[in-house]
Amino acid sequence: MKELVEVLAKSLVDYPEQVTVTETEQDNEILLVLKVASDDMGKVIGKQGRIAKAIRAMVKAAASRTDKKVIVEIEQ
Repeated sequence: MKELVEVLAKSLVDYPEQVTVTETEQDNEILLVLKVASDDMGKVIGKQGRIAKAIRAMVKAAASRTDKKVIVEIEQ
């Protein structure tokens, strides 16, 4: 999951070297924290949050095989 979010984010932003993804796993839940440069926040979130929703939907679809809940948070 971590690699998927990282590849998606790096393809969207102007500063891919500043993209970091942290993965924390607890019980049946995986928390992915995506950090990008402040200039790239708009590109990762998108208009009305559409890109962020798409990223979360892709991760949720990929996680459906693992029977774990995946949460994606975006920070700057």
